[in-house]
Amino acid sequence: MKVAQIENGILVVKEREDEKLDGRKGAIVKVLGCGLCGSDIVKLKHNLVKDGTVLGHEIVAKIVDIDSDTEFRKDDVIVTSHHIPCGKCEYCKNGNVSMCRHFKETNIRPGGFSELVFVSDEHLHNVAYLKPENLTEIEASFYEPLGCCVRAVKRANLNKNSTALVIGLGSIGILMAQASKAFGMNVIGTDLIPSRVDLLKNLGIEAFCVNEMCESIKADCVFMTSGSDKAIDTALKYVRDGGKILVFSSTPNNFGYANNEIYYRELTVLGSYSPSPADLRDSLELLKNKEVKVGGLSTVYPLEKIQKAINDTLDNKIMKAYIKIS
Repeated sequence: MKVAQIENGILVVKEREDEKLDGRKGAIVKVLGCGLCGSDIVKLKHNLVKDGTVLGHEIVAKIVDIDSDTEFRKDDVIVTSHHIPCGKCEYCKNGNVSMCRHFKETNIRPGGFSELVFVSDEHLHNVAYLKPENLTEIEASFYEPLGCCVRAVKRANLNKNSTALVIGLGSIGILMAQASKAFGMNVIGTDLIPSRVDLLKNLGIEAFCVNEMCESIKADCVFMTSGSDKAIDTALKYVRDGGKILVFSSTPNNFGYANNEIYYRELTVLGSYSPSPADLRDSLELLKNKEVKVGGLSTVYPLEKIQKAINDTLDNKIMKAYIKIS
């Protein structure tokens, strides 16, 4: 089977032995395609994983072999997430499922940028679903990233009709804005790139370029989906006193939020990382019911062009890449 694995800081397509069940409970799936996540790029760019690693987790796939007591069958087309919380540890009990050690250890093997992948029985029981018939495979690939946004919106714990400002309108920002609206928020989006502002406007959500933002805007919660250090100042400028900043991005220089701003203005700064099974279930419903629309966000690349997909994403030539594998 073909895989795209890390070699000296880039992704290279190689041949490996086919993934097989070999007595394991679960399924072997043929990956139809896999979305390119920002976390994949961060891991590659900052050498966070070793050579030989196969990245990718936003998969849509067809079952080709299965040994499971679930209702899934051969030839079913499914979506699945890659991590599963244990539900029993202190992290899970306190709502921090993505900090659960079991969550971090579980994964699909070897990774989504592969022709064949092993999906464990635990995945099938907890985070896998049949692809809804009214979703294309590309639309369905947003199941996991939208689940991340759903969790962020829930963690913000806002009252309905609160004002939510989304800073950074890449694919995650577009998802975050729509998810916030679906949960009853009054949403505003902002970005430096006019075409991204226009995209959110076309989805029926108010949006402005950063330099056009009205000084009087004061958000109950700012969702930080920008990876820019400068966006921290923007967040502090537009969050209301007593408001919240939900951090959903890493920044190059790892700057923090000013201590005195947090103290004197009684701000709450919190993070959100990955979704729980319940968040993923809600994500699929939002996609299926078209409450979150993802058509046209992705640009398709064959597996052999995956490094170009990464470069084009970094150069802001595209919004998001979908790697077509089968």
